[in-house]
Amino acid sequence: MRKRLIQISGFLISSLGWLFVLCTMAMDYWRITKIGGQGGSFIIKVAWYWSNLWSDCYTDSAAVTNCRDYPVLWNVAYYVQAVRGLLMCGLTIGFFAVVCCFVGMECTYIGGSDKTKDKVLFAGAVLHFVGGMSDIAAYCLYINRIARTAFARRVASGVLRYELGPPVFLGLAGCFFILIGAVLYAVTVYKVIRRGSRVVQASDAHTYMAPPSRGRTIYSGYYKPSKLYGSNYMGSGRSSAQLSKLSQATPTKPSDRDAFV
Repeated sequence: MRKRLIQISGFLISSLGWLFVLCTMAMDYWRITKIGGQGGSFIIKVAWYWSNLWSDCYTDSAAVTNCRDYPVLWNVAYYVQAVRGLLMCGLTIGFFAVVCCFVGMECTYIGGSDKTKDKVLFAGAVLHFVGGMSDIAAYCLYINRIARTAFARRVASGVLRYELGPPVFLGLAGCFFILIGAVLYAVTVYKVIRRGSRVVQASDAHTYMAPPSRGRTIYSGYYKPSKLYGSNYMGSGRSSAQLSKLSQATPTKPSDRDAFV
């Protein structure tokens, strides 16, 4: 029950994070700055310049907005192209991560055996982590570009000092949710993935592994002794000499065929 709750929580949190990242690609005000309203003028005129991943816009004090869409791909600033590509790669990986995690969750009845579902869920958690890191790299690249201009001592004439807008912070919060969801997925299956074989006894130079099944034989109640176990193996409690005496003391009745011979 606890495993299901953790997996459902991871699914909801990671899905919410991907939704945040997806929304930021369509949001405005990735960067914003304002000019005017200075110098003690009696008529205050303020204008806002802002941008998103697809256009540059200008809004005047009358709330009239004019936008210029970015031209063809090879004429867009390199960092904008990189941010677009990283975000799209992250979203593509995130789609497959959500599908894998949905199939591998314990509360779903698809995906095969429990061991197979755990492996699929772990693969989905890894994809979540990779996609989240791709999105973080995109936002960090954009932040670095804006911060370099904003904190520069001197800038060329006509270059504006922009500030970061809400989409960047919303996207970082979404990436944080994605990584939390990946961790919640991983903690529910890491023991199963890590467990390769169990050691049941270690003595001298020998290491004994657990048998593939825990059933008992109908003859002695335990597994048949093997040379691998040596003298340390505890079988049915009877030595070979005692077993040979019992076999000699047991009367044998000749068959009818032997009687006629």
